[in-house]
Amino acid sequence: MNKKIKHITAILILILGIQSCDDYVDILPPGRENSEDYFNSSDDYENALIGVYDLLSTTYLNNILGEIASDNSLCGGENATDVLDWQQIDDMIHTPDNGALRNIFQWMYAGISRANYIMEFKNKTDFEGKDQIIAENLFLRSYFYFELVKFFGDVPLYTDKRITIEETQAIDRTPKAEVYAQLEQDLLTAIDDLPWQQSQPGKVTKGAALALLGKIYLFQDKFSESASVLNEVIESGQYSLIQDFSTIFLNENENNAESVFEIQYFGGSEGASFDCFVCVEGNIAVGFMGPRFRGGNYEPYDDGYSFNIPVQELVDLYEPGDTRLDATIFNIEDFVASHPDVTYLKGDAHTGYFNKKYIPYDEAILEDSHINHSNNYRAIRYSDVLLMAAEANLRATTPVRDPQALLDAVRDRAFGDTNHRVPATLENIWLERRLELAGEGQRFFDLIRTGKAEEEIENNNGIDRLDDGTLEVDKTFEAKNVLFPIPRIEIELAGNRWEQNPGYN
Repeated sequence: MNKKIKHITAILILILGIQSCDDYVDILPPGRENSEDYFNSSDDYENALIGVYDLLSTTYLNNILGEIASDNSLCGGENATDVLDWQQIDDMIHTPDNGALRNIFQWMYAGISRANYIMEFKNKTDFEGKDQIIAENLFLRSYFYFELVKFFGDVPLYTDKRITIEETQAIDRTPKAEVYAQLEQDLLTAIDDLPWQQSQPGKVTKGAALALLGKIYLFQDKFSESASVLNEVIESGQYSLIQDFSTIFLNENENNAESVFEIQYFGGSEGASFDCFVCVEGNIAVGFMGPRFRGGNYEPYDDGYSFNIPVQELVDLYEPGDTRLDATIFNIEDFVASHPDVTYLKGDAHTGYFNKKYIPYDEAILEDSHINHSNNYRAIRYSDVLLMAAEANLRATTPVRDPQALLDAVRDRAFGDTNHRVPATLENIWLERRLELAGEGQRFFDLIRTGKAEEEIENNNGIDRLDDGTLEVDKTFEAKNVLFPIPRIEIELAGNRWEQNPGYN
């Protein structure tokens, strides 16, 4: 979605009767049931769709937690209690009262509710192009639901209508297999009505829908189905790998040839504040991940709050000659050595490394500039598609492509030659995903779906502060941590109908 049209959303919230996200669904208050007065023109549907796109901005939280919860990084921050909700997730001691998890639950359902508002009135007015609007809407709803299933497992599934206050007391959690079945159906429906290219950057395309469907299949171990739909993305010829990896995440290279789906952020004259994170227009995570610069000329970067700190073990995994290392990891000591006037503060769990893919640049102009940077989030990259396809074809009963060629394409780009190829084994493909996608919020969920979480996280993440001030890696991963807990207050709001995920009180 074009960044210039996102300011429409605040008006749409009033027009559509959408409340704030105090509950997990949006409910029209008494006297505001004026739905029949809306959706009378194509503009009404288009504007309502912008409101659905807008909630993608809140997924900044999903993405940063996908790294912090994994073995790629530590929480960081100013001290061990800075943003305590994130610290708890890093140490795997989070509870059903964790505020960050409740935000994810609320915000994803807010997006779903906006999408369902359109579906409720999808047949009210006919016009040319409506099928594409509905298709984009189905993709967005599927995206939000997929995020919920990744975090929480079984979640309430409601489609094609908003729900009343009374219905909130009767709705149950839906088994995730049924949720996935609905997402498959919705995406298969959407694919036929989506174009390969859109005139506005960030709008949903056929390739994005196919790639998301392929990932959903992969998460269910439906390897043949995943290989088939991902092959359509590859065969389309719409995407290619950017040969210079260091340029992929630059702000001036957004929506490039490798971007299958990209969430648009705007660092301009309006956006979130520390009093309203749901008002996000800029990428909040970016400012939180920057170094704590304090003096000197550190252009082109901006200072931040030193969260999401990459660990040495991740850095050591990159082989000599792998160009992804310098493009993924910002080494503060190397930077200061070449900029001797620059000073900075060491935050908690300081390793000397920061997430360079989403490092803040000196371009936000708002008062709360730390939380309104314009770095787009590359939600699905073509290299991700290639690696998913490599895994799916390797594990499929009916492969459609050579996994070796798919893995080779990613490694050849990383090293700039063909001399660093490795056999396309499952372990090598999974390792390549870690190296290729580090810092992009996917690692924790890859660990969960592949069954590697307990082994990897126990060995590599979490911190204890010893008496001498040093840090000791020591994270205990329990069986319950394959899912996050359903927020306690959401269970109460649903009339205490839902059972909590196993292991959480």
